[in-house]
Amino acid sequence: MLAPKPFRTYSDLVKLLTQRNMQIVDPARAERKLAQLGYYRLSGYWYPAREFAQDAQGQKTLCPHTRKPLRLEHFQAGTVFSDAVILYQFDKRLRLLMLDAIERLEVNIRSVIAHEVGYHNPMAYTDQNFIRPKQARNFHTAKGKLRNKWTEWLARQQDLLNRSTEDCIEWHRLTGRPIPFWVAVEAWDFGTLSRYFEMLKGSHQNRILRRFGLNDAKIFARWLQEINLLRNRCAHHSRIWNQVSPNALSALPNEAYFQKLNLDHNALTRIYGVISIMWFLLRRVAPNSSWICDVADLIDSKPGLPGCTFTSLGLPAESGFPRQLFGV
Repeated sequence: MLAPKPFRTYSDLVKLLTQRNMQIVDPARAERKLAQLGYYRLSGYWYPAREFAQDAQGQKTLCPHTRKPLRLEHFQAGTVFSDAVILYQFDKRLRLLMLDAIERLEVNIRSVIAHEVGYHNPMAYTDQNFIRPKQARNFHTAKGKLRNKWTEWLARQQDLLNRSTEDCIEWHRLTGRPIPFWVAVEAWDFGTLSRYFEMLKGSHQNRILRRFGLNDAKIFARWLQEINLLRNRCAHHSRIWNQVSPNALSALPNEAYFQKLNLDHNALTRIYGVISIMWFLLRRVAPNSSWICDVADLIDSKPGLPGCTFTSLGLPAESGFPRQLFGV
C-alpha cells in the first residue's frame, strides 16, 4: 500500500497554501479557520480555484481514476483564503435555506399520504395490498443476494417506530393500541416516505398526486428521491452549492412554470434544478412563502473565488439568480 500523506500542523498547512499561490493576508486567522473547520472540509471549497493540468496542445488532462479534468496543486491568480471561508459560510446558509423548504414539504407530504391512504385502512402502511405486486416480490441482486423491497421497507419503518420517543407514538405503545397511519408517519424520515410513495399502487399514487396538481408518479417519485438526497447532505453538513447528481431530474414539459424556466441538463443535475422543483411544490403548500426571494438574495451574494461560477450551481448565466423567471 502507498504511504499516507505526512501529518502537517496548522502553521505548516498555511505555509503550504501560500507556496501554492493562495493569498493569505492574515496567517493567524487562517490557522484558526483550519482548526475550526478542517483542512479537507475547506479544500472542497477552494478546489475549483486550482489550475487545470494541460497537455502540449493546451487541452485539459484527464485524471486516470475519475476521468475528470486533472487539477494541479497550484491555485489560479486571485485565489484568496478568506474568499474560500466566505464560500463555506455561503454554502452553510444555503443548506439552512434548503432545510427550511424541505421541512415544509416533508411535513405536508407525510400528512397527505397518511390522509389519502389511511382513509382506506388506518393500518394501510402495514398492508401489502396497497403496494404494487412487483415491489413485494423477492429478487436477486447482481451479486446473488436475495432482496424484497417491501419487507425491507416494513422492517425499516418498524425500526423507526420502535426508536421513536414522540408522545403520540409512546401513548399508543403504552396503551397497547395499534398505531394508525396518521400517527406512524411522525416517525418516518424522508427516505422512508419517498420509498413508500414509490411502492404504492397507481390508484393511491394518483390521489396523492392530485393534491399537488400533478399526474406523473415517476417524475414525482424521482423528485422525492433527489430532495431526500439533498436533505441528507444538508443534515450532515456536506457541501451542496456545486454538487452534481449522476441522474438528471425531469421537469414537466407541459407545465407553463417549467416552460418558462427552460431548465437544461446542467440545471437538472445541480442545486438550481432542485430549487426550481422545490419552489414549484412549495407554492402549492405555502402560497404566501417568500422563500425563493431569500434564495435569490443569498445566491447573488456568492463570493467571486476563481472557478466558482454561477453555472456551477446550475444557473443559466453568470449574471446571477434569474429573478425575472420566477417573478421576483
